[in-house]
Amino acid sequence: MKNKLLIFVKTLLISLILISCSDTNKLENVNKILLFGDSLMSGYGLKEDQTLSIILENDLKDAGYNIKVINGSVSGDTSEDGLDRIEEYTSGGDIDLIVLGLGANDMLRRINPDQTENNLRKIIEIIKAKNIKIILAGMKASPTNGLAYKKKFDDIFPKLAEEYDLTLIPFLLKKVALNPKLNQSDGIHPNFEGAKVISETIKESIINFD
Repeated sequence: MKNKLLIFVKTLLISLILISCSDTNKLENVNKILLFGDSLMSGYGLKEDQTLSIILENDLKDAGYNIKVINGSVSGDTSEDGLDRIEEYTSGGDIDLIVLGLGANDMLRRINPDQTENNLRKIIEIIKAKNIKIILAGMKASPTNGLAYKKKFDDIFPKLAEEYDLTLIPFLLKKVALNPKLNQSDGIHPNFEGAKVISETIKESIINFD
């Protein structure tokens, strides 16, 4: 009986080790991540050492992943601006995964969601053509834009994620939006504490990347 129990325990331990190794190996070919978005990811209003890219890189390191995170986000960028510069940021051939987080400024400027979707679609196709992995960070429109606009805008991200088989963060600002403790005085941009929450959200998507 003792021998059977010992064999069972050994088998269980080996299984747990193999599962752990499998989880780590999912990212074994990911050495550099690009955050490609707007002011919500660029570190607007924050000190350099408080930017999302630095927080995320440290969070990943604490989780056992030695991955460089590049800040490729530009404050004020719309999806069209992102489309104009995506080739420049991916031409080096050293980016393994991109967190694509554009659309917030489109919404604030009430740009037609069809145009936003078209721009994001082109960006995704450019990235995929270079065999770079993508995590799509979704946004939500404010109800002040009208319910019809909100529905059409909000639907962009799950639609594209399903169409291109992308890992989706349904809402980048989950737990952060409208929380005064996690935002700067403008009520829009995350403060240092808010950036840490966003980093945790992105980190989980990276670690669980399929």
